[in-house]
Amino acid sequence: MTSLDVDAVRTFVMVAELQSFTRAAAALDSTQATISVKLRRLEEKLGARLIERTPRRVSLSARGAVFLPAAREFLAAHERAMAEFSTTPCRLALGFVDHVAGPELSVLLAQLHAHDPSLALSMRIETSSLLEEAFDRGELDAVIVHRESDRRGKTLSRTQYGWFAAPTFEWRHGTPLRLALLSTVCTCPDRLRAIEALDRAGIAWDEAFLGGGGTAVNIAVSAGFAVAALAHRVVPHGLIDVGRKLGLPPIPSSEIVLHSHALAPRAREALSMLTTAFREYNLPPG
Repeated sequence: MTSLDVDAVRTFVMVAELQSFTRAAAALDSTQATISVKLRRLEEKLGARLIERTPRRVSLSARGAVFLPAAREFLAAHERAMAEFSTTPCRLALGFVDHVAGPELSVLLAQLHAHDPSLALSMRIETSSLLEEAFDRGELDAVIVHRESDRRGKTLSRTQYGWFAAPTFEWRHGTPLRLALLSTVCTCPDRLRAIEALDRAGIAWDEAFLGGGGTAVNIAVSAGFAVAALAHRVVPHGLIDVGRKLGLPPIPSSEIVLHSHALAPRAREALSMLTTAFREYNLPPG
């Protein structure tokens, strides 16, 4: 009777979910050569090709697609069995800065849950400063935030910004630009970048709308009431970049970094998988 190697099955699932040998190797803290060897041995043991690989694409074979749900359940059963001998559940408390938590976050979390259903995952979405304070207090195991100081962290991506407004928004030059901003009690770098860029360009502005979060700001902008500095990747549907049309100054990009405490192996693997996929979602086009 053929027995399955847990590491080999985990390798297969990671390659299938990330659709890349490179990303799977990064998530598993391994090498592409090791990933390829483990996958080949699993395929030999099962007597079927599981992954189709070309220079441009990695995808599941027909047999691989059938095997994937069973492979996930195999890993979940293994983790449940191991958890019976653990005194505490494996947890991962993760913080994500609000303007970086884009539309792919739900996809990433779904992949993470499918990869390890028994992982006790909790999520907090806040501003960078609040997340770093919670991280320093030990309330969060890892945070993905703007780099706001010389504090060391692992660079994941850069966020590009623009001036966005509803198509109906109008601004008469010579009058203050109506801005939708996060509350003044918030030290969010997005707010500071927008204000500093306008001040350097000598453009007068008014705080036409102050909101306690990104959703409130987006509502004001969508209503045509004001313009806002938003990250390109989280712009609501229907808004347009009016920076060039209105002659507004460019907004500096922001570096997104990961800070993490020492983690249990399962939590470390889950975080590595999530951040690896996050980087790929945020690669610049071309």
